[in-house]
Amino acid sequence: MMLWDQLLSTLRFGQETLPQAQHTRNEFQRDYDRLIFSPPFRRLQNKTQVFPLPGSVFVHNRLTHSLEVSCVGRSLANNAAAFLTEKYAGEEWIHKLQSLDDIVATACLAHDMGNPPFGHSGERAIISYFCDGHGKDFQAKIDPQAWADITHYDGNANAFRLLSHQFLGRRAGGFALTYSTLASIIKYPYSSLQIEQKPKFGFFAPEEESFHRVVEHLGMLPLDQEQKRFCRHPLVYLVEAADDICYQIMDIEDAHHLKLLTPQETYDLLLPFFSGDMRGKVERGLTHLDDDNEKVAYLRSRVIGTLVYECSEVFNQHEEEILGGTFTGSLIDYISEVPRAAYKHCSEVAFHRIYNAHQVVEIEIAGHQIISVLLDRFLDAVMNMLGYSLIAHHGRPGLHLRHDRRLCPRPVSQDIWHELAFALDPPLAPPRGEELSRTTIFCTGEMVGLLSLLHVPKDIFLPSGRSGGGLFFELFY
Repeated sequence: MMLWDQLLSTLRFGQETLPQAQHTRNEFQRDYDRLIFSPPFRRLQNKTQVFPLPGSVFVHNRLTHSLEVSCVGRSLANNAAAFLTEKYAGEEWIHKLQSLDDIVATACLAHDMGNPPFGHSGERAIISYFCDGHGKDFQAKIDPQAWADITHYDGNANAFRLLSHQFLGRRAGGFALTYSTLASIIKYPYSSLQIEQKPKFGFFAPEEESFHRVVEHLGMLPLDQEQKRFCRHPLVYLVEAADDICYQIMDIEDAHHLKLLTPQETYDLLLPFFSGDMRGKVERGLTHLDDDNEKVAYLRSRVIGTLVYECSEVFNQHEEEILGGTFTGSLIDYISEVPRAAYKHCSEVAFHRIYNAHQVVEIEIAGHQIISVLLDRFLDAVMNMLGYSLIAHHGRPGLHLRHDRRLCPRPVSQDIWHELAFALDPPLAPPRGEELSRTTIFCTGEMVGLLSLLHVPKDIFLPSGRSGGGLFFELFY
C-alpha cells in the first residue's frame, strides 16, 4: 500500500541536491505560481476547448478551462484533506495534508498544457499522419518505442515531457516542479509499449528514466513483476474528476451561449442532477432570475457543487483501495445513481449535439489539414539538414535568435513565408525584395512555426519546443 507521508514530497525534480530555499509560500504554492507565470500556460489562451473562438461570444478556451478545473480541483482536495486529517489524526506527517489543495490545483493547471492544437482531434491528426500518411516512411528509421509514441501520440505524455524535460537552454528538470505535482498529472503511468485497451500512455521514451525516478521516490506501486505499469498517484483521481466535471458541464453552458441548445433544453439537462427536496430548492432559486444566461449559470454552479460533493465522497470511501492500487475507473463512475444518470445523459447529448456540430467539425477538418502540412514541412527540413543558419532580424530592435545546431537553411519564397509565421513576440515581419534570397527558413525543437491559412487563425497554434513541438525533431534527428 502507498503511504501518504511518502506520496507528499517537496523534493524538486532536477534540483534534488540543492538546498530548499526559504519562502513564506510552501513548495507546492511555488509550483502553482511557476505555472501561472509560464509562457506555455499563457499560450493555452489560443487553443480552443471545443468551439472555435468567435470573439463576440465568450466561450471557453483551454486557458479558462484549466483555471476552472484548478478551482474545482482545489475544492475536491480540500474535502479530501478534511477527511484524511480526521482519519489520520495523531500521525507525525499529518501537516502535509494541508498542501493537498495546492498540489491538485497546480496539477489541474497543467493537465492540458501538453495538448496539441485542436485537442483530441489534433492527436488523431498526428497519429493518422504517421499511421496512414507520409509519416509511415519513418517506421524503419526509429526504434519501436519511439514509433509507438508517435503512432499513439498523447497530450498527457507531452505534458509530462513539457514539465520535466531539459530543453535546449533550460535548467535540469525543466520546470523543476515537486515530485508530487509531477506525479499528479500522470493519468496513465506506463509507456506506449504497455498500451492495452485504452490508447493512452503517460510518458515518451526520452522521459522514461524521469518517470521511474518520480514513481520510485514517491513509492508508487508497480502493477506487474516487470515494473512496467504502475498504479496512479492518488491525487490523479481528484485532478481527473475536476476535469470530468468541468468539461462536461461547461460545454453544455457554451452550447447554450452559441444557441446550439435552447434554454429549455439546457434546463432539462441540468435539473435532473437533483431530486427530492434539493430539486425543489433549485427550481425555487430559478424563479428569482429572469435572464436565461443567468439561469443556466445558476444551474451550472449548483451541478458542479453537487458533483464535487459526490466525487469527494467516492474518493473518501475508496481511499484504501486507491492507496492499494486496486481501484479501477474514475471517481465520476461511482457517484450516486441520480447524478450519474444525469451526467451520462449530458454526455450523450454532447456527443450528438455539440461535438458533432458543424462549426466544431469544420475546425477539426481544417486542423487535420494544417497539422499534416506542418509535419510535412518540419520533417522535410530535419531530414534534409544541410548546415547552420540564422534568421536575419531585419533591423527589428530587441529581436534576437540563437545559433542552433538544428537550424536548416532553405531559400524562402514569398508563398512559403506567408504560410509560416514564427513563434516570436513580437512576430517577425516578412522579408522584402532582395532580402528574400538571403533569408533562411528554419525548424527547431525550441521554436516551431505557426501556419496561417484557411479561416481559423485563432486556433492555428503549435506550441514551442518547450511544450512538445521538439518531439519530432528529437525523434528523427
